[in-house]
Amino acid sequence: MKYRQNKLLKSIVEEYVKTAEPVGSNLLVDKYFNNISSATIRNEMAELEKQGLIAQPHISAGRIPTEAGYKFYLDSFSKNTDLKKIIDFDNLDNPKDIAKKVAEISNQAVFVSFGKNDVYYTGIANVFSQPEFHEYNLVCNFSAVVDHLDEIVFKIYDEVTSEVETRIGSENPLSPNCGLIIARNNDKMIGIFGPMRMNYRKNINLIKYAKELI
Repeated sequence: MKYRQNKLLKSIVEEYVKTAEPVGSNLLVDKYFNNISSATIRNEMAELEKQGLIAQPHISAGRIPTEAGYKFYLDSFSKNTDLKKIIDFDNLDNPKDIAKKVAEISNQAVFVSFGKNDVYYTGIANVFSQPEFHEYNLVCNFSAVVDHLDEIVFKIYDEVTSEVETRIGSENPLSPNCGLIIARNNDKMIGIFGPMRMNYRKNINLIKYAKELI
């Protein structure tokens, strides 16, 4: 993609992650593209929409990232940060306490598996407080995921390695409406899961750090 389209997609993803509101051209011009007209930005947004990277949830709304848009963002813009400098995990040597801290920082749900059949999870209320979960069907679907979390972890346990993986939408074994960031350290596995709209850059690095502690 062109540089401007790259920057535009990055801006749309990050703005949507922060606000959960469709992102319009006027806001993008005001915050990110002061020297470009709204008409030009709308044309570039139309190109991103043709490529399947953003979508318009309803007429006259701004745009939101699609599953493909999130994946492009992850491939292009996810950079490592040293979370040890900004997150205090001191005195958290219990994996359950570490999971609670990760849930608090990420504002998502977190699970830790101590083998295939022993799963602890926390932060479910964080997920249900997200704007996406005002939709009844999504609440029901996510509740079903939580009810069967141990079974899903059993199925994917042997696939997961020490490398942090991000599974979004159709690639997510938990739900096609959600995002999952997961990694293993020996027999223990830790994952962040929640709506597709999450801060992947921060959460990927959270899991990278937390998996070493568990």
